[in-house]
Amino acid sequence: MDVIVIGSGIGGLTAAALLARYGKRVIVCESHTIAGGAAHSFRRRGFEFDSGPSFYCGLNDDGGLAQSLNPVKQVLDVLEESLATISYDPLGHYHFPEGSFPVYSNAERYRQELSKITPEGAEEFQQFEKRLLPLYDAMRGIPSLALRSDWQVIFLLMGRCLPALIKMLPHLPLVQASVGSVMDATVKDPWIRRLIDLECFLLSGLKAHGTIAPEVAFMLGERSRVGVEYPVGGSGAIIKALVSGLERWGGKLRLGCHVEQILVSSGKVVGVKFQNGEILKAPTVISNASMWDTCTNLLAPQDLPASFRQAALATPLVESFMHLHLGIKADGLKDLTGHHVVVHDLHQDITVPGNTCMISIPSVWDSNLAPVGHHVVHTYTLEPYAGWERNQGYEAKKREKAETLYRALSRVIPDIRERVVLELIGTPLTHAHYLRRYQGTYGPAIAAGKGSFPNTHTPIKGLYRVGDSTMPGIGVPAVAASGIMCANSLVNVGQIGELLDNDYHFPKLEV
Repeated sequence: MDVIVIGSGIGGLTAAALLARYGKRVIVCESHTIAGGAAHSFRRRGFEFDSGPSFYCGLNDDGGLAQSLNPVKQVLDVLEESLATISYDPLGHYHFPEGSFPVYSNAERYRQELSKITPEGAEEFQQFEKRLLPLYDAMRGIPSLALRSDWQVIFLLMGRCLPALIKMLPHLPLVQASVGSVMDATVKDPWIRRLIDLECFLLSGLKAHGTIAPEVAFMLGERSRVGVEYPVGGSGAIIKALVSGLERWGGKLRLGCHVEQILVSSGKVVGVKFQNGEILKAPTVISNASMWDTCTNLLAPQDLPASFRQAALATPLVESFMHLHLGIKADGLKDLTGHHVVVHDLHQDITVPGNTCMISIPSVWDSNLAPVGHHVVHTYTLEPYAGWERNQGYEAKKREKAETLYRALSRVIPDIRERVVLELIGTPLTHAHYLRRYQGTYGPAIAAGKGSFPNTHTPIKGLYRVGDSTMPGIGVPAVAASGIMCANSLVNVGQIGELLDNDYHFPKLEV
């Protein structure tokens, strides 16, 4: 075996499938019985639920790189995998205490909705977009598939993306800038500032001053220039496509296969040990576990330099979640849209657990996700891990904490409680158990300007990391990009160039 990947999240599957495409012998070892990590789907009594993300941009286009920057789309292209999607607009509704409004992918239509609330603020938002969208346009000329996490990326970018790099030069100050600094320059309206904070929070778990500008530039560009889609079959369809691509090119996936330890000898990786005592050897191991889980559960303290381990474990983290998965009766629910965000209290910060609730009802697009006459509902909110125990009061606490989610749902479906036919309440303990996430966390809370996400390399030779605690960070596109960067770092520049030339049809620039 050439490469062992621990965990089948999107980062791990992307790295594994791409390495298989390059000709490496790869195996993915997943502790759960379902692949996908935080993006897996699961089924209960005929209802197909997304466990986590459900909002996607740029997954399905006919023009390749010229249309979409999404790394998931790009890697599926080279794996020769397709993904059926359903486009929709409006992309959702935001519900504030003072009222609700639709959010459109179409930028002009979105500004018209904002103008109804605050005409001056809508103009300020347009100026905010005008500062960020040129960065998106510059990034469009640099495919994620050309990236790697070492200095050799310079040869690839200079040889193939020189016009895009030149186009990027005027926008370099934005690359490490916070969205908050961009907002401060043009946006004074308090309502619009709150809106931008909310959209940043939905992306990164941090408000505008903690979110890097390229992340929001990507979101604004993809949703307005490419479009918003939902994968037919739910988030699990993305996972199935990545697994199919992995296996198409000779890679393997083992489910219910818990890695207990990464084996290290003389500073080098030699393989992994499974919970059942089995040992599998390989010169390269990629951990899709979080930095905390990798350092504390998979490696012995002596395997890492003390300074590296201490810095990793000291990284701040985003809280965990409360989840509510419901199967409901759909009769009488006309003109229901699929995404909603509810903010309960204007006097509390949007990051306060329970104050901001995210709602997804994907069966409005894909009716096959629920039995006839029903909908699937997934709503969630931040919730601290501390204080949760599986004791006598656990069930009562679950129901108490789920009340804020039911209250949010009642803004969208007033008689929600009378419609419920299936109820599943998830807590931070659920999140930690099924996803094997340290304290059930959403990922690192690394604020813009206060550090950066670590790259895929580690001090141990042959050990690499991917996922939301590596560069470029949190979110489906970001973790897929981390997988691409890791895989590309394990092959030579010529192989990447050949992939771009032959499979992705990205023209080589003669210099």
